[in-house]
Amino acid sequence: MRTALDSSVLLDVITDDPRFADGSEAALRRAAREGVLVVGECVLAEIRPALPEGNVEEFLADWQIEFIASTRQSALLAGSMFGKYLRRRPHLEGRVIPDFLIGAHAFLLADRLLARDRGYLRDYFGKLKLMTPQQS
Repeated sequence: MRTALDSSVLLDVITDDPRFADGSEAALRRAAREGVLVVGECVLAEIRPALPEGNVEEFLADWQIEFIASTRQSALLAGSMFGKYLRRRPHLEGRVIPDFLIGAHAFLLADRLLARDRGYLRDYFGKLKLMTPQQS
């Protein structure tokens, strides 16, 4: 089982978020027991500011997280879903393209995505298998 990771779950663990860290860490450990953990460019970019210089590679190695680059197909899928989002909600802001890139990356390059879903993943990537951490 290949589990793509959303930055929200990793940031919960990195920052020791008082509300989400325990559930996210437990979910990460479960996903690791069940297979391979993977991230793409967007997740690396989003977690980088939370880690001291040089600690990104150490963090990835400690959790045995593999990097899998996005593909042209995943970028186009993300753009398609983002376009759908913009057509449905032309006056709303808040959802940015990285969320769609992460969802498309997981949809095409993994078996599931571990994320604290806020509904948009199920809405725009309906067949994407989601794993969500328990909230403590």
